[in-house]
Amino acid sequence: MHTAWEEAGWERLGDGVARRRMPGWDETIGVVAGSAGVLIIDTGATLRDGADLRRSIRGVLGRDVTHVALTHPHFDHVMGTAAFSGVQVFGAAGLDELLRREQDGLRRDAVGHGVDPVAAAEAADILVSPHHLVHGELTLDLGDRQVLLANVGPGHTAHDLAVLVPGRHGSPEIVFCGDLVEESGAPSVGPDALPHQWPAALDRLLALGGEDARYVPGHGAVVDARFVRDQRAALAARFGTSPG
Repeated sequence: MHTAWEEAGWERLGDGVARRRMPGWDETIGVVAGSAGVLIIDTGATLRDGADLRRSIRGVLGRDVTHVALTHPHFDHVMGTAAFSGVQVFGAAGLDELLRREQDGLRRDAVGHGVDPVAAAEAADILVSPHHLVHGELTLDLGDRQVLLANVGPGHTAHDLAVLVPGRHGSPEIVFCGDLVEESGAPSVGPDALPHQWPAALDRLLALGGEDARYVPGHGAVVDARFVRDQRAALAARFGTSPG
């Protein structure tokens, strides 16, 4: 029997926790619902994506998103944020300055990856920077549940944020990894990546979630700790690790 989440096109991961793999770039969007708040993790590549996500979540829960967590500053994860007006936005320390500085770069990257130029320009013009910056770890109170935001980077970018959702009723913890972990292909190592520091970021991610957690990649199927360790080993073999 399908749940309301599944009927609305989401994959249910646990009690009040779901995710959607978006069309086009296959980026994962997460949602965590508590009694007093609703967190969305990343917002899609365009304002239309953001608006569709907001409408879909409201349709399932009967209430609006109250918090946004941005896992890293790539167009397919942040360009829909302005669709969530009045919502508190969280990101890794330094993400605010980077998004203000790189609006045009994000627009060009989005267009280069196939986003309609008008839609890309519209989203970039009103790009939302985080209101709250996470330097180490920050606990977000959603009422009957608390979610941990952790600045575990740098790695995929200089501003990688993970989201830990504690398990309920014996269910495993869920870790939204952003693009620090990718299952549908090899990790994307772009010009803003810090590959020598990436293995250490995955060590921090594994310490955060533990051996029994479910790890939700930025792209691809949900994985386990062994997959994350294997990806860490592959990155270390390819790039080495930074001293210390």
